[in-house]
Amino acid sequence: MFEKLQERFESTFKKVRGYGKLTENNIKDTLREVRVALLEADVNFKVAKDFLEKVKEKAMGEDVLTSITPGQLFVKIVYDELRELLGSANKPLDVAAAPPVPVMLIGLQGSGKTTTAGKLAIHLRKNGRKPLLVPSDIYRPAAIDQLVKLGKQINVEAFTMDVVKDPVTICKEAKVYAMRNGFDTLIVDTAGRLHIDEGMVGELVEQKRVLNPKETLLVLDAMTGQDAVSIAGVFNEKLGIDGIILTKLDGDTRGGAAISIKAVTGKPIKFIGVGEKLDALEPFFPDRMASRILGMGDVVSLVEKAQDIFDEKEARELERKFRKDEFTLEDFRDQIRQMKKLGSLESIIGMIPGMNKIKGAINFAEAEKDIKKTEAIINSMTAKERARPAIIDGGRRIRISKGSGTQVQDVNDLLKKYMETKKMIKKFTKGGAKGLQRQLFMR
Repeated sequence: MFEKLQERFESTFKKVRGYGKLTENNIKDTLREVRVALLEADVNFKVAKDFLEKVKEKAMGEDVLTSITPGQLFVKIVYDELRELLGSANKPLDVAAAPPVPVMLIGLQGSGKTTTAGKLAIHLRKNGRKPLLVPSDIYRPAAIDQLVKLGKQINVEAFTMDVVKDPVTICKEAKVYAMRNGFDTLIVDTAGRLHIDEGMVGELVEQKRVLNPKETLLVLDAMTGQDAVSIAGVFNEKLGIDGIILTKLDGDTRGGAAISIKAVTGKPIKFIGVGEKLDALEPFFPDRMASRILGMGDVVSLVEKAQDIFDEKEARELERKFRKDEFTLEDFRDQIRQMKKLGSLESIIGMIPGMNKIKGAINFAEAEKDIKKTEAIINSMTAKERARPAIIDGGRRIRISKGSGTQVQDVNDLLKKYMETKKMIKKFTKGGAKGLQRQLFMR
């Protein structure tokens, strides 16, 4: 995400850091480049203009102009203002009320409301809530069935009725059902349209009146850029929203919607969708996003992801295997799978400070392909072969390569990497499981 903007900022800041002294002229030149970067990223023109004026005012101050590190101070000013523009601080979902607490999802058709409802249910369940999915879209073909099917997939109940009635009745009866059955949160997936029309707005207003939701969240497709910002403005004016969920942000190389939307609507971004997987919904942190946009990485988010994924008991067991020299190809595969849960290689590297500079030198498609190939080869082995790789002779290598759709040389390369990793284990024994996980990740 924000790839083009990151490249622009990194190039601009490199020049700024090279200045021994900042003057009015080179500040103007730098701000001109920042302006172009923002407009190319599809940031709202007025938002970009206000942002630049604030940066200029602070950058022309005595503290910056006379500093011995003016470039660094300028970058900090841009970071601080960008963080403020994105919303200053994280605004968590507010579900502090007597249960069941309704959360209403609204948005145009195709914005990703239904999938987001499932993702939000997973997020709430992780935080100790018991959500009920409520499909109130009676117009889109199979919309209710889609949410029910999604609910079964994630093991979250979806409210259903023997006879499908109007959206308002669905909301009323869902509240009663939730109260009787111990659900503390309602996630209401409302109907959308291709365009905002009075019929849709009127229906949503009536559902909101009946539900009295604690949160009314607008689901927007980040890839629609300024259209998303305009849509948010209209929804907020006609219905009143409490926050925004930006979907498909991982596919948005520009980022204009994310940067503009808080300034235009005054409403915070509460969550961002960063992938198709059902756990790919993250709370939005303006400071972390500002850091990513400016190419400074996001170590905090990376660490939090790792803490969620790596089980402490498994890590201790892995460390025991290291010490006893019992690390098998099955363990090797399990570690690869753990790393994959962190996200794509490209997204992980983007979170590490300074690593953006080497992204251009990495063929991520090939790297991801190699990981899949490694898994396929190990999966093609028998349990005995994974436990005792030494028994894999020439005949077994041919069988494994055919079973995994790879070449014998690929099998040989994997076994070589495995043996090299075994040797490195001794070096990382003191560091335990975390040491090896870092080593595998960097490879």
